Amino acid sequence: MSDLVTDELIELQKSSDAEHQRLSGLDGDERQAQWERWRVAAERAQAAVTEHAASAGLSRFEVERAVKKAVRHPEDPAAA
Repeated sequence: MSDLVTDELIELQKSSDAEHQRLSGLDGDERQAQWERWRVAAERAQAAVTEHAASAGLSRFEVERAVKKAVRHPEDPAAA
């Protein structure tokens, strides 16, 4: 794992993505409540990316991109 990505950032992004996926098929109050859970999870992930980038002197954009790539397009372990 590079300096751009930490286990904590990956877990926060996974949580945010999972909450977003749970929106599918919901409507009304159920959808609103799930949307709020997703918003909170996404805010946590974004805040952690911002904090990590600032404390490490890295580009926030690059950190966010690396985290999302690690979560959404993980490398094939057989290829490594």
